[in-house]
Amino acid sequence: MHYHIILTEKCNSKCKYCYEKSMNEFENGLDKKWKFDFSAPCDSEVSVDKLKKFLNAGDTIIFYGGEPLVNFKKMKEIMDGLQNSGIRFCIQTNGKLLDEIPYEYIKKMDKMLVSIDGDKKRTDYNKGIGTYDLVINNVKKLREKGYKNEIVARMTINSEFNDLYEQVKHLLSLGIFDSIHWQIDAGFYKNDFDEKKFSEFADKYNSSVEKLIEFWIDEMKKGKVLRLYPFVGILNRLMGWDKETRMHCGSGYANYTITTDGKITSCPIMNNVAEFYAGNLESEKLKQFDLDEPCDSCDYKNICGGRCLYWNKAKLWPEEGDKLICKTIIFLIEHVKNKIPEIKKLISSGKISEKDFEYEKYFGPEIIP
Repeated sequence: MHYHIILTEKCNSKCKYCYEKSMNEFENGLDKKWKFDFSAPCDSEVSVDKLKKFLNAGDTIIFYGGEPLVNFKKMKEIMDGLQNSGIRFCIQTNGKLLDEIPYEYIKKMDKMLVSIDGDKKRTDYNKGIGTYDLVINNVKKLREKGYKNEIVARMTINSEFNDLYEQVKHLLSLGIFDSIHWQIDAGFYKNDFDEKKFSEFADKYNSSVEKLIEFWIDEMKKGKVLRLYPFVGILNRLMGWDKETRMHCGSGYANYTITTDGKITSCPIMNNVAEFYAGNLESEKLKQFDLDEPCDSCDYKNICGGRCLYWNKAKLWPEEGDKLICKTIIFLIEHVKNKIPEIKKLISSGKISEKDFEYEKYFGPEIIP
């Protein structure tokens, strides 16, 4: 099982697309739909002893925030308290404080997701001037120190910049990231839908996805399978290697979130919504969550999995907006599907193998953008 654990609600960044905006009940009207519980403290007060009793050997903790490294003290307490327990550690971070964390703790991280949106212009626009240089230099320093575990470049794609192909290639060219995942900033806030603007974005985005898939295949012909998570995750389901049909992120069945007061909820973005509490650190069995329509009866459900539980339940965009989002997902699925005969030939020829497409599920990349 995978568990995001929120170390703090504080963050040292002010990203334009911050998820906290989507939880503003006054803006989104969700306070009329759900019961919000703001009783949890800002910083984690979770007992390490309770974590020990709740977790099993082989489980994975993903440190999360806010920005988790803002509360390194709690992270250190948990890592020290759970050492030799068989618990794995991962982190999702904005990367700004990586140079301030003792390397002995960094090297215990099995995987890291670092938020970076592409080149300097794009990243600094979204996340603040100086962010790109700081984060890239911090990741380079980790590599120089000998960190060899997976580092995922975790991108957010929005309509201000619409050049996914170029940005992915840029991040790959740096030689410091093992893999890349991207998420479209769409459908998570109520008041940001502009049909004309998003329609234009979707067309350009789809074109960029098509170019990126061609690049992905060209690299396979050279014997290299790039770990671009949306492509790899979708292909695993299309090929039948992944038999799961629910959400790729595992939200509400294989991946839960431990809040700052020890409640357990379906995912980080729902950490203070009572309807999505699944239990607590003393629960023997956690509640699971199902999708609502239109996802539940969609022809692509078994491959897509429903994109996002929060998006599916909150329904912040109008129907025509959600349909545009779904069209980008269908476009992506169909274009990966179209490449299956070519991929099978490359596998049969020995140029690549099925093993090259293996990946760990549920540790952070949501797969479906």
